[in-house]
Amino acid sequence: MTLISEFSEDPKYTIKNVSSQTGILPVTLRAWERRYQVLSPGRAGNRYRLYSDRDVAILRWLKSRNQNGISISLAVEELQQSTRNGIWPEAVPTGILHETSQSNTPPVKYARRLYHLLINYDESGAMELVREIIANYDLRTITMEIFTPCLVGIGEAWNRGEIKITTEHFASAFIRGKLLTLLQAYPVKRNVPFIVIAGAPTEEHEIGALMMAVLLRSEGFRVEFLGADIPVDDLVYHSRFEKPDMIVLSATTRTAALEMKRMQEKLAQLKKPPKFGFGGFAFNLEPELREQIPGIFLGETMEIAIKKVNELLGSVNQNRSPRKK
Repeated sequence: MTLISEFSEDPKYTIKNVSSQTGILPVTLRAWERRYQVLSPGRAGNRYRLYSDRDVAILRWLKSRNQNGISISLAVEELQQSTRNGIWPEAVPTGILHETSQSNTPPVKYARRLYHLLINYDESGAMELVREIIANYDLRTITMEIFTPCLVGIGEAWNRGEIKITTEHFASAFIRGKLLTLLQAYPVKRNVPFIVIAGAPTEEHEIGALMMAVLLRSEGFRVEFLGADIPVDDLVYHSRFEKPDMIVLSATTRTAALEMKRMQEKLAQLKKPPKFGFGGFAFNLEPELREQIPGIFLGETMEIAIKKVNELLGSVNQNRSPRKK
């Protein structure tokens, strides 16, 4: 988790840029500053306000509290009381305050722009574009309609011999880093359904599983992401002590998919076995594999898989007693 205090205090954003990042109108920002003294922006040489990353994080936190039914005055009081005691709240992850698109640019155009920046190793340009994307789109649009098509395009370009494997790795590492940042920014909740997500044994790709972890954590589940190529026996051993409600494995190859065959049988030996769900490109390419893996096939798309997990585990808003360990 990331605390607001960990963000830089260096002033660098104009009020227009901050408004774009937070969705808060400039007139509202000025009113909050005047009434509540919540921010003390720096000044550029032309005397324009300049805001820091910490200022942006504070504003996002205040807006989140307001969206949860708390007045701005009470949210400011809560923040000030906490910080006086040296306690800073967790930052609100980027991408979760925008429930609908704020941009007239279709997501597919952002996916293409990101694709071209990444295959040309323009990391600074890609970072700036991702900031713009996050300011304008909700998390599902970002992951499913921008990041995913971009990665698919890069993979297809590599298969056609148009780009080198180094380019593909650079692009994948960039997007993986952005997804990990989002995952770690969401708070790790307790007393809610607990899901472990990983790549099947021998599976080398992890971005699909990571994307699912981000989306499920954003919906309030407690999610633990273990990465790619996790042995079945290790997962079962881990489950014996951590007691997840569900384990989800992904596979992009037939070999990795078939490695899941023993999973359900192994989990059944536990005192309280978790549900076992699986998915990934391998099961879309060869649908007959779905019948060979004991467990729950979560669907052909990320959207369907997220919905299926919600159906299997129930609403995270329902009261749930903590599981004994």
